[in-house]
Amino acid sequence: MKRNPSYDTSYKALFSCPEVVRDLLRGYVPGKWLENADYESLTRVNASYVSRNDRQRHDDMVWRIDIGGQWLWVYILLEFQSESDPWMAVRMMQYVSLLAEQLIKEGVQNGLLEARLPSILPIVLYNGKPEWRAPLDVADCFHTPPDGLEEYRPRLHYLLLDERRLQQHPLREVKNFADAVFRMEASRRLPDVIGVVSALEEILRAPGLQTVRRAFGQWIKALLQRRATASMIEEIGTIRDVFEELEMLTERKETWFDDEIEQSFLQGCEKGREKGREEGRKKALMFVARNMLKCGKSVKEIAEATGLQPEAIQSLMH
Repeated sequence: MKRNPSYDTSYKALFSCPEVVRDLLRGYVPGKWLENADYESLTRVNASYVSRNDRQRHDDMVWRIDIGGQWLWVYILLEFQSESDPWMAVRMMQYVSLLAEQLIKEGVQNGLLEARLPSILPIVLYNGKPEWRAPLDVADCFHTPPDGLEEYRPRLHYLLLDERRLQQHPLREVKNFADAVFRMEASRRLPDVIGVVSALEEILRAPGLQTVRRAFGQWIKALLQRRATASMIEEIGTIRDVFEELEMLTERKETWFDDEIEQSFLQGCEKGREKGREEGRKKALMFVARNMLKCGKSVKEIAEATGLQPEAIQSLMH
């Protein structure tokens, strides 16, 4: 799937809404702790921590929520890559460590010299097409240590939400903002998206949800453009409010989310890679043939060694 900066930005804006993060926690994070969660306390925290190479990360979000009088920090990484990252657990270990360092620094500055840090829940939201197969625990990124050293192997487990493979609720019961996001991510046809948008439109009529409505509107528009056929992208760009123009969307009979188009694109990419590999192989063989000629080898000897046609070898002699 092609990278779309507009989509990435609107997706992050969506998870900047506390209502969406609330539903993400309630709908997809396990544990009895949810019973004691004060969702009104959900607060987004500045996540622009600078990594060791001084490059800021723009795809992560940090929230905190009061759980029975104690803060839980929720680190959400929006993974826009088209396939799983085998070293995600190592990356997450670094990011959580940087967050912990920041919490220590802020605690010292505020005179809060507590003996322990608050709990941190690391979450990866992945929307790529292939199934996520990377390790979920950083311990699995290391070889099994020698006997007696197992307890020293690093450990950090993150929660993966593979959006295309999440269990979804029946369409008629869409009442969870996070569920709506994941459902539309998994949609293949325009009518499926329209069904979710219609359900959302009713929910977003409630007072106080204007920000969420705007965020959803921009994200849905970017989603349509990201996955539509080329002929439809410009028309989608003219939509001002997807909720107000539902009727126009419903009248469209084209299948905007066309797997056949995407599959043709992927096959074309693979053919291009094969052609590139073959050209690279031929260049390497020609390089070897040129060096063999310099060493006084005959055309016949070089052809037998490289598999090149005699005419191709002879062309190097001019």
